[in-house]
Amino acid sequence: MPKRQVVLMKSVAKGEPAQPLGTHAEVRASLSRYNTAPDGTARSKSAGTEVLHGPGMIVELATTTETVMQAMVTMTDDDIAWPVLERACRNLKWKLVDLESGRSFG
Repeated sequence: MPKRQVVLMKSVAKGEPAQPLGTHAEVRASLSRYNTAPDGTARSKSAGTEVLHGPGMIVELATTTETVMQAMVTMTDDDIAWPVLERACRNLKWKLVDLESGRSFG
């Protein structure tokens, strides 16, 4: 079964410029409420991404900027990840963009 990829972004009104999800610390803290966090492995800054693991998903954050504009989510189990992502988006005022269809949720 192929893994589904979606992008997490800040939900803004149509026509408004994109807003950051927050700083790296803020995004980690926000996602930690949804059982999504680093696995404890030391990461080098040269890797360019920070990886968070959650229920049925892997979240990648670019580390090249001070703030996180978007996060790449690879769902390893849609049935588990989708309800968690849906709840997080609703509570954090974020949205999901499906890379295959271009549809957005939230």
